[in-house]
Amino acid sequence: MAAAFRSQNRYFPPPRRLCPLEDAAINGANRGLMRNRWLTVLLLGISTAAAAHAQDPTPTGGSEQALRVFLDCRRCDFDHFRREAAFVNYVRDRRDAQVHVLVTSQQTGGGGRAYTFDFIGLDEFAGRVDTLVYRSRQTDIEDEVRDGLLRTFTLGLMPFVAGTPLANRISISYESAEQGEMQQRPADDPWNLWVFRIGGNGRVRGESSERSYSVGGSVSARRTTEDWRIELASNGRYNEDRFELDSSETFVSTSKNFNAEFGIARSLGQHWAFGTQINVNSSTRFNRDLAVSAGPAIEFSIFPYMESTRRQVTLFYRLFVTRIDYEAITIFDKTEETRLQQELILSAQAVQPWGSIHTFGEASFYLHDLARHRLEIGGGFEIRIVRGLNFNMFGEVARIKDQIYLSAADIPEEDILLRRRQLGTDFEVFLNFGFSYTFGSIFNNVVNPRMDEIF
Repeated sequence: MAAAFRSQNRYFPPPRRLCPLEDAAINGANRGLMRNRWLTVLLLGISTAAAAHAQDPTPTGGSEQALRVFLDCRRCDFDHFRREAAFVNYVRDRRDAQVHVLVTSQQTGGGGRAYTFDFIGLDEFAGRVDTLVYRSRQTDIEDEVRDGLLRTFTLGLMPFVAGTPLANRISISYESAEQGEMQQRPADDPWNLWVFRIGGNGRVRGESSERSYSVGGSVSARRTTEDWRIELASNGRYNEDRFELDSSETFVSTSKNFNAEFGIARSLGQHWAFGTQINVNSSTRFNRDLAVSAGPAIEFSIFPYMESTRRQVTLFYRLFVTRIDYEAITIFDKTEETRLQQELILSAQAVQPWGSIHTFGEASFYLHDLARHRLEIGGGFEIRIVRGLNFNMFGEVARIKDQIYLSAADIPEEDILLRRRQLGTDFEVFLNFGFSYTFGSIFNNVVNPRMDEIF
């Protein structure tokens, strides 16, 4: 399809004439500027750039007729879209577009992702909104996902393209599926919707006086239906660092972390869910030789769960009991203890044409002593303020009064510097922000991957 558009002679400029800059270069050379070799090279270089600029074709499809599209997608290969869907003009600001394509995604129960394409009409298409969904599988490679996204994007634009002069140059083809390629129904699934995953990794690094290595692994199993969500997962990691401080002294620091959890949730309609979680973990940093917690949880969603890719406001409450065996005696003179806790989380998120926002507030308490608590608020946003100007920020702040696990023993300075042990604190603050401003040509259809290493 793209090749057909490029073959139209009307989109190529007439035979090139010498631009004024070239005339000046040639005339100047005839008058004796060739005596200066460096000046001649400079003029020829400028004239070549000007000539190349003069030969630049108009955006593919013709800027007067091709549909102007603003693609708002964080997981899309833009170069692939520009190459393969060359029947539209890609603009870099939604205010210049006739169609704003907003793409959001969520993980599916099978380990893939569900991509929701909202085609939002602007200008003469204002008020029109179409929605398509593409679902990838966990086993899909990057190229398969990329082609699936492109196919959905192209299909969704057809109703808009039909209202432009380019409609008579669009052809649609259909490929019938082989019998063996037909998607199986859930009833035919030999795994009964269960998805398993196993992973492992390692890292080794060395210098003349420093060596470190790390090994880790994970395993998970999950099953997701409209009514139930079940997941079992575990992961662990061991780290060791060796530093030769001098010829007779070597410092060795080790840490280990292990976590395993089982969670099950039951849907109670489009607004409520109920579940429970069991967690087992061990952590050098948090002075836990072994900790086991379990308890029920309930969640309420203000908006229906089916709208979660675009907007979601939820209130989550959990009550659980925790049994902890410590590696070292704590500042409260404990080597082990059993405590009852409760947790309340309010979170909200939205993805809209103007940008995205996510906020949360969390409170947790030990019921034996309400003074032992943690309060945390945070969130982030990315907003298009004016044409080309984007601002983003993320941050969180926490009041920390629940560190009952702190070791009473002195922590070596080396473990503090390596963040192998947690220090006592009353608060924690994190803030990250930035902005970007883009200006220039509103069109950006050309793909040129040459010499990426120098750009």
